[in-house]
Amino acid sequence: MPEAVAVAASTQAALDAKTKPRGSLGRLEDLAVHIAAIRGTPAPGRLPAAVVVAAADHGVAARGVSAYPQEVTAQMLANFAAGGAAICVLARLAGAELHVFDLGVAGPPVPGVRDLRIAPGTRDLTEGPAMTRAQAGQCLAAGAAVAAELADKGIGIVALGEMGIGNTTSASALAAAFLGAEPEAVCGPGTGLDAAGLERKIAAVRRGLEVNAVDANDPRGVLAALGGFEIAFLAGLAQGGAEHRLVVLLDGFITGAAALTAERIRPGTSASMVAAHRSPEPGHALVLEALGLDPLLDLGLRLGEGSGAALSLPILHAALAILDEMATFDSAGVTDAGG
Repeated sequence: MPEAVAVAASTQAALDAKTKPRGSLGRLEDLAVHIAAIRGTPAPGRLPAAVVVAAADHGVAARGVSAYPQEVTAQMLANFAAGGAAICVLARLAGAELHVFDLGVAGPPVPGVRDLRIAPGTRDLTEGPAMTRAQAGQCLAAGAAVAAELADKGIGIVALGEMGIGNTTSASALAAAFLGAEPEAVCGPGTGLDAAGLERKIAAVRRGLEVNAVDANDPRGVLAALGGFEIAFLAGLAQGGAEHRLVVLLDGFITGAAALTAERIRPGTSASMVAAHRSPEPGHALVLEALGLDPLLDLGLRLGEGSGAALSLPILHAALAILDEMATFDSAGVTDAGG
């Protein structure tokens, strides 16, 4: 922690020496300071980025908690592999690598998607634990291993994305458990549920909390009872990212639930996180508040896939470019008024 404080102070001093009034680039300066502290250097330079999309199916989808049928998960994996999904477009635009992982999608493996399958979907969380503790541990370890792989490749920013019909329900259950919130406070329409569908989702979350009798002081137990394979993988990716000084860029509510899980399992993980945006899902604002993160964007995005994270990547690149390339008062021969 003292090192991070020292790096932040050095970085702010470097920004104050640039040819501009102090603090005039607002949150762009705050972001540069934050990234420098994560990387452990006041001169992090340009950072290559990767978007990681983790996919899995959920047993709770059988409860009618999504506007889409479960087979859409596998269909979207094929769309990712073909380069036609929104995240494919946005990752290309941002110059980021795109990595897609199958943690437990029902149906045959999809060519072009890395197979890390635990099982063909979780069990129904309204009837008991969604997965075993061992399965949750497998996912966490797999995510941490991918973080190490990316770091070894020279990636400096990892953006989190997900795909899985029913995973907003799982995220809502995790948020309710960790935050001590009522299901109504964290459940939203997700992919476009009508009023009846939202009631089914709320009922599923409430039933999951009751049946599993989760204890927020046992975060691994909460994850196993209520989580999804892809959410657990992303929690492990966030933890591994923090360990390897990667900037962990969060997308929306589901990745936020994964990040909150990571923080509860390993306090301090959130220090490496940046929140890309705030989604309209009611639970997302509560999760961001619990993580102490102020999102960069608020555009009403609710797609998932890592789309909001990819969209915010140019802002991170801009903050780093200012720190790396902008002239100082001394180098440009400009008089510094000190304000």
